[in-house]
Amino acid sequence: MSGIPLGVLDLVPVASGSTAAEALANSIDLARRTEGFGYARYWFAEHHLNPGVAGTSPAVVLALTASATSTIRLGSGAVQLGHRTALSTVEEFGLIDALHPGRLDLGLGRSAGPPPRRRPVEGEAGGAPPPVPSEGAPPSVPATPVIDGYTAGGLRIPDRFSFAHLLGHPRVALQQKLLNLPGAQPQDYSEQVDDVLALLRGEYRTPEGVEAHAVPGEGADVQVWILGSSGGLSAETAGRNGLRFAANYHVSPATVLEAAEGYRAAFKPSAELDRPYVTVSADVVVAEDDGTARELATGYGPWVRSIRTAEGAIPYPSPAEARALPWSEEDGELVADRVETRFVGSARTVADHLERLQEATGADELLITTITHRHADRVRSYRLLAQEWQRRG
Repeated sequence: MSGIPLGVLDLVPVASGSTAAEALANSIDLARRTEGFGYARYWFAEHHLNPGVAGTSPAVVLALTASATSTIRLGSGAVQLGHRTALSTVEEFGLIDALHPGRLDLGLGRSAGPPPRRRPVEGEAGGAPPPVPSEGAPPSVPATPVIDGYTAGGLRIPDRFSFAHLLGHPRVALQQKLLNLPGAQPQDYSEQVDDVLALLRGEYRTPEGVEAHAVPGEGADVQVWILGSSGGLSAETAGRNGLRFAANYHVSPATVLEAAEGYRAAFKPSAELDRPYVTVSADVVVAEDDGTARELATGYGPWVRSIRTAEGAIPYPSPAEARALPWSEEDGELVADRVETRFVGSARTVADHLERLQEATGADELLITTITHRHADRVRSYRLLAQEWQRRG
C-alpha cells in the first residue's frame, strides 16, 4: 500500500562540529525541500537538555517554518503536556493558526513524570474503574501475531526495552526540576486533553459555570493528534475522544502493534473522525545503495546510547567519529532494539520495509524520521524515498 501519505518527523538534530543555529536553518531548509518532494506533513519533536537536539519548542520552530513554506501541514510530534498547561498550548498554536490558518497539527504527548491517575469509565457499574495501563504497563496480546520476533509479513518486533535503569537517575530528576515550577503537580493527562479540546471548541466551563475563551486559539483550524508508545493511557485518550493517533515504532518498536490496536479498540466516532486514523513513525536512512546507506547510519548506535544512559543526545557523530568511540557488548545490547528496527538501505530496500510496517500496523500514514551527519545526505534520503514511494503508488 505505497499510496498512503508520508510525513516527516524532525528532532532538529545538531551534528558534531555544528551549532544549534545551523541545525535550525537545516530543518527549515528540509521542510521546504520535503514540501517540494510531496510529503504530506512536517512535525517537530520536543526534547530538553540534549546537546545534540535543538528542538526544544515545537511552537517556536513551527512559526518559523510556516513562514518559509506554503502548503505542507506543520505540527508537533509532540507538545509534552506534563510541564505545560492546556491554555498555554492552545494559545501558542492559536497564534500560529491566526497567521497560517488550516495548516497546523497539534500533536499532544505525555512527558516523563509520575504514573497517571486512573479515571472512571462511563457507564461502569458501581463506578469502580478498571486498571488503565500506563505507557510502561505489561503488553496486551496484539491482534497481529508475532512469532520469534517477527510478524507474518516480516516486520521485526523486538523484546520490550526496560527504562528501569533510569529511574531515579540524577539527570532525569534534574530535567523534571527545571521543567516544572517548584511544587507543581502535573494535571491528569486525559483531563488536560479534554481541556485543550474544550478551549479549542470554545466550550470550556469550570464546575461552577465560569467560562474561559482563548484568544487566539478558540476556533483555530488545527488537527489534534495524540502520540503514544503503547496501548495504554495515550491510546485510550485518543480513541475515547475520536482523535487521530500516532504510534511510535522508531522509539518503541516492541509495543507499536499494541499501541495501534489499543487505540482502535478504544475508538469512538467523533465530529472530527468517523473511523480510527493512525500514522506510524519509522527511523530511516536512504542512499543510492545499501552499502552507502549503512555507512551514513553508522552514528545511530552511539547516539541512541547517549539517550538511554541519560547523558542526553550527543551531537550526531560522523561515521568516522562513531567508529572511533568506545563500544562494548553491553552498549550493543542497550540499543539493539532501536538499531535493528531502523530501515537502512536503497530506496527500494527501505520502501519494502515501510510496506511491511504499514501492513502489520494498518497505518493510514507513515511518519519518517531521518538523521545523518551531513545535511545534504539527509535531504537526499528524503528525496530518494519520496521518488520510490511515488513510483510504487
